[in-house]
Amino acid sequence: MSEQTERTRVGNAGERWNTILRFLVREAGVAVALVLIVIFFCVTAPYFASAENFLKIFVQIAINTVLAAGMTFVILTGGIDLSVGSVLALCTVVGALIMTDKSLPAGLSVPLAILGCMGTGAACGAINGWVCEQWKLPSFIVTLGMLNVASGAARVLSNNSTITGLPQPFVDFGNMIVGGVLPSIFLVAVGVILIGWFILRFTVFGRFIFAIGTNEEAVRLSGHTPRVYKIAAFAISGLTAGTAAVVYLLRLNIGSPIAGVGYELNAIAAVIIGGTSLSGGKGSIIGSLIGACILQVLSTGLQLFGVGDNFKPIVIGTVIVLAVVLDTYRDRFLRSLETR
Repeated sequence: MSEQTERTRVGNAGERWNTILRFLVREAGVAVALVLIVIFFCVTAPYFASAENFLKIFVQIAINTVLAAGMTFVILTGGIDLSVGSVLALCTVVGALIMTDKSLPAGLSVPLAILGCMGTGAACGAINGWVCEQWKLPSFIVTLGMLNVASGAARVLSNNSTITGLPQPFVDFGNMIVGGVLPSIFLVAVGVILIGWFILRFTVFGRFIFAIGTNEEAVRLSGHTPRVYKIAAFAISGLTAGTAAVVYLLRLNIGSPIAGVGYELNAIAAVIIGGTSLSGGKGSIIGSLIGACILQVLSTGLQLFGVGDNFKPIVIGTVIVLAVVLDTYRDRFLRSLETR
């Protein structure tokens, strides 16, 4: 074997090893963290490993998973959406009002309510994106304004009261456990994640979402309009907020003007913990799902340890900060691999 051939073989082996390292650090690291946390609580926390507890976790992560899916699109473009919690509340009120409207045929009320939730959410998101792009305003400010507008609209429409009496078939579907293991609302959340994953991974639209977060000016110079894609990203975030409202209605069977308080922070936390960079351009919607799982596993494990509700936010907040710090070091490590 010649010296040149040997150098080529060693170089190819080194490149394969770097590729494996990049995958483990960028994609698999958060999944490994989730597995380790689950193992830790299974060994140390009483009743954590029970089937009943895992069923409870699946139920509780559904809403945050759906919100995090849409939030991933916005953060990948370098934006933020603080309005999703209030938009969810507004959508639950809209959906509950439609489902309890006696003038509608029984068979149409549920489909119309679902469309009403998703349409209202998408409209709120599109307004967020349009205002941001029309006047070049920071998304933080615009979505903070929408947070208050949607919250106020929910209170007005509901007369500041909880709406009950949803159709029984709808309630029954929300309580369904598929195969005795997976709640129906968790399967809805997984469906949203898979759709989002397909869009980001296999469509031109998804590639432009990543490209805008990486270098918006380069996208503009290539002859495309980032404005359209950024508005669409906010519309998707609103659409998933409306979908999360449907999940909320399925789970709790009420429309509430105070639903979703603080949900936007949980969604952002799930996306960040899942490895999506706040500066945009880097991340994974599957990572957002895992981030939502980590948050809920931590919350449940701490509860089983007897940690009070006042202390849980301290632990989870610390985890979020550590996730951002680790993301910084991860980027440095990946850049060092690319220069080898």
